Amino acid sequence: MITARPRPVSEEVTSPDAVRLRSVVKRFTDAKGKRFSAVDGIDLRVRRGEVVAFLGPNGAGKTTTIDMLLGLTRPDEGTVELFGGEPRQAVRSGRVAAVLQSGGLLPDLSVEATVRMLASLHPGSDPDAALGRAGLDGLRGRRVAECSGGEQQRLRFALALLPGPELLVLDEPTAGMDVVARRDFWAAVREDAERGMTVMFATHYMEEADRFADRVVMIDRGRVVADGSVSEVRSALSGRTVSAVLDERAAAALAGSPLVRSCVLRGGRYHFDATDSDALLRLLVGQTSASEIEVTPRSLEEAFITVTHQGRTPEEGTR
Repeated sequence: MITARPRPVSEEVTSPDAVRLRSVVKRFTDAKGKRFSAVDGIDLRVRRGEVVAFLGPNGAGKTTTIDMLLGLTRPDEGTVELFGGEPRQAVRSGRVAAVLQSGGLLPDLSVEATVRMLASLHPGSDPDAALGRAGLDGLRGRRVAECSGGEQQRLRFALALLPGPELLVLDEPTAGMDVVARRDFWAAVREDAERGMTVMFATHYMEEADRFADRVVMIDRGRVVADGSVSEVRSALSGRTVSAVLDERAAAALAGSPLVRSCVLRGGRYHFDATDSDALLRLLVGQTSASEIEVTPRSLEEAFITVTHQGRTPEEGTR
């Protein structure tokens, strides 16, 4: 039996949510003895079967939140639930698995020995299937210490698959992987997600969130600042770019409008960074002789930069 795939949803828990955070706060003390909130009142609900990208700049609270999801630490305020119960219980039962950025591997063991050793803790698991799905068949005899950073991440992925988890938590899972390994990794994750596994991943690669997430949750300074589909987040936070072919005089007039942040001429077309793309479109159509008008969403990376710097002073942006 291949159990390197998500198991059927447990019948003993009726919660429709895989993850539920309610008003979660986690505080720490810095080197100067000052208390600060790494997580500051997060509310988050992840439905079973969703693939959610969890994004934020360094120090935003992503890793602290993930640690609480995995039962590695407890919130100072609020509640964290996985499948309607305690995170530690969900982890112990094998319903939750994680691929973290570092740790958890014995350098002197081979790749295959590592997987088989951990498989012994999960009766019925299939170490060969896990090795195959993680793309490690050709590295079975290699010592962990001799594996590259990307290969070690693939090994952590194989280990995470062993219990056949219902929820897979990924913290920078493709760090150190080359382009081909990253593509194969996400193909394997997507296959499991299509079978019903819930996936929550943190990444610095915006294109991964753009391509593979059903939903994007952005946090900054310990708080959720954006939550929605990739297209919703792009549109709501970064606006849209409007481009058209029109004469220089009309373009200059529009560039001075409060509807336009900036205007650039490229390839014979004027590209407007619009604060209100719908209103700008009405002006282009109704009051100019513009042709070949196009409206395109800005990138998720631009949305990320916008939302995680709103309201910051230059000093805050460099901390």
